Amino acid sequence: MGIFSRFKDIINSNINAMLDKAEDPEKLIRLMIQEMEETLVELKADCARTMAQAAKSGRGLDAVRERAARWGEKAELAVDKGREDMAREALMEKRALEGRAATLAEEQAAIAGMVDAYREDIGRLEEKLASAKERQRTLLHRHLRATGKKRVREDISRADSAEALLRFEEFENRIERMEAEAELAGSPGVTRRPAEGESLEARFDRLAADDEVEQELARIKARRAE
Repeated sequence: MGIFSRFKDIINSNINAMLDKAEDPEKLIRLMIQEMEETLVELKADCARTMAQAAKSGRGLDAVRERAARWGEKAELAVDKGREDMAREALMEKRALEGRAATLAEEQAAIAGMVDAYREDIGRLEEKLASAKERQRTLLHRHLRATGKKRVREDISRADSAEALLRFEEFENRIERMEAEAELAGSPGVTRRPAEGESLEARFDRLAADDEVEQELARIKARRAE
């Protein structure tokens, strides 16, 4: 079953309100457009048939009027020839044809009105269809933007998580190195390595200074023992 039951339902519908309430607006707008296009095809076909009928009616009206005019000419000829009886008969034929022409003219006007109504309906439906297609483009662009934004957020989230994990691992490794260095620095019997770039003479001076410290320490301990 279609969304709309008749043409006026389409024209009077509030597409935006229907889409705002729809669970799947993209699907609904596609169905709307499909039904509008099918209705538009039907309207144009009906309009074309009515226009053909109007053309046929117009040709019939012209033919009846032409016959009425000829009977009028015959009536004049009969009068000129002194045949009033024949003139009366010609005028009766003319009058009958003129009555027929009047009826056909009314039908012609009615058909022309139908054609105008079809054209107006077609124009209104085309406007409604254009509006629906524009709304469809808007929904499509919103969908694409939303999909793009979601993908970007996911990429950023993954990048941020990986970067945070890497920073944490680097920090953890740094702490472990510092703990190892502290443990080595506090361990007894560990010979202190010479500073990078320290000369041999400087190392000997440092050894002499260490001996002096040891000698001073021994003297203090001897005094304390007395």
